[in-house]
Amino acid sequence: MTKSDLTINRLASTDADFRSRLDSLLQRDMLIGADVVTAVKDILQQVRDRGDAAVLDYSKRFDGFDVANLADLTVGKEQMQESLDQLPASHLEALQFSADRVRYFHEKQQQASWQYQEADGSVYGQKITPLDRVGVYVPGGKASYPSSMLMLAVPAQVAGVKEIIAVVPTVYSTQNSLIFAAAALAGVTRVYTIGGAQAIAALAFGTESVPKVDKIAGPGNIYVTVAKKLVFGEVGIDMIAGPSELTVICDGKTDPEWVAMDLFSQAEHDELAQSILISPDAGYIETVIESVRRLLPGMERQKVIAESLTNRGIFIQSESLEQAVEISNIIAPEHLELSVENPEELLAAVDHAGAIFLGRYTSEALGDYCAGPSHVLPTSGTARFFSGVSVHDFQKRSSIIRCSAEAADRLGRTTSTMARNESLEAHARSAELRFKQK
Repeated sequence: MTKSDLTINRLASTDADFRSRLDSLLQRDMLIGADVVTAVKDILQQVRDRGDAAVLDYSKRFDGFDVANLADLTVGKEQMQESLDQLPASHLEALQFSADRVRYFHEKQQQASWQYQEADGSVYGQKITPLDRVGVYVPGGKASYPSSMLMLAVPAQVAGVKEIIAVVPTVYSTQNSLIFAAAALAGVTRVYTIGGAQAIAALAFGTESVPKVDKIAGPGNIYVTVAKKLVFGEVGIDMIAGPSELTVICDGKTDPEWVAMDLFSQAEHDELAQSILISPDAGYIETVIESVRRLLPGMERQKVIAESLTNRGIFIQSESLEQAVEISNIIAPEHLELSVENPEELLAAVDHAGAIFLGRYTSEALGDYCAGPSHVLPTSGTARFFSGVSVHDFQKRSSIIRCSAEAADRLGRTTSTMARNESLEAHARSAELRFKQK
């Protein structure tokens, strides 16, 4: 594909059909085809019924891993440490730097248990408890993502999770040592080199070799996403993830090549990734488009970027920066760059975004690797109600209530009235038995 073949999707907020065209390009339909759901349901049932044998069958069929038992697809702490020890110094330094920053950021999220006591001696509070065992799904297949291993496992480690099980469809070898070295730095207990819906099933139900976990976190392809939706309730999940997204709001003063490359940084993930620019400056938008056309032929993943931008890229002219934020709130992007002179002035109006990058120098790529926050973020508009992976995903909050005799009487009288109003006699009598005798 040459630069002249690149289709540019231009919108203006003043267009009569702006909202309908925007919705069409966002492609936010969360309904999954029946064929995919049926296929995933079958995989889940097979793994539940047949355990390791089913996982091995699917690993051979989908990933080409033809082994006799799951031990051959298991990477323990000793092998992880070997991968870490054998890294070239420059790779180790970068991985350690990233891990340290991710850990430092997430340590700030830690919450302590708390209690308060009322005058009558009653105590109320909240107890924070880490999950016992979690599974982290690290994407693989097309590429290896040690950064995702850190972004998932380090928050779990900081949260105090006792056992972190990682699954990644990447065969163990010296060529793929980074992913296993990252697991060592993040405190992962064990890695299984399995992927897809079968990996989700193994984590959710447990097999002879894979322990059942309490919660699964991490993004994957459509089969992984559907599997997570279907096992929710059997285990907890972090969110429903889709293709990567970036929206850039710019005032027209950032170097257009910087913005073009930021858009490329999302588009190169895969053909379904979405890159959006919003600016009130029509001339600037055209300058960025020219930079896109000029720079694209020199990109290693030119074909992927071009297809992503052609099918899902959007260049939007707004009437103002304030309206640009309103449009962004409709989009609810995974990543939002406020590439403007005074980003803090716009920040308060941002209601929906997985992560917000402030100022011209803050490229989204920094957040992918070493800024500190986890890069596992809500996509497909789910930033309206989901948050990025954090320490809180790997902890439970239990309420604490301890009533004195006085409180049992005082609260019990209200409880009795409300319970009888709902025709729940036993509730009422349970409270009434504790009334103070007059």
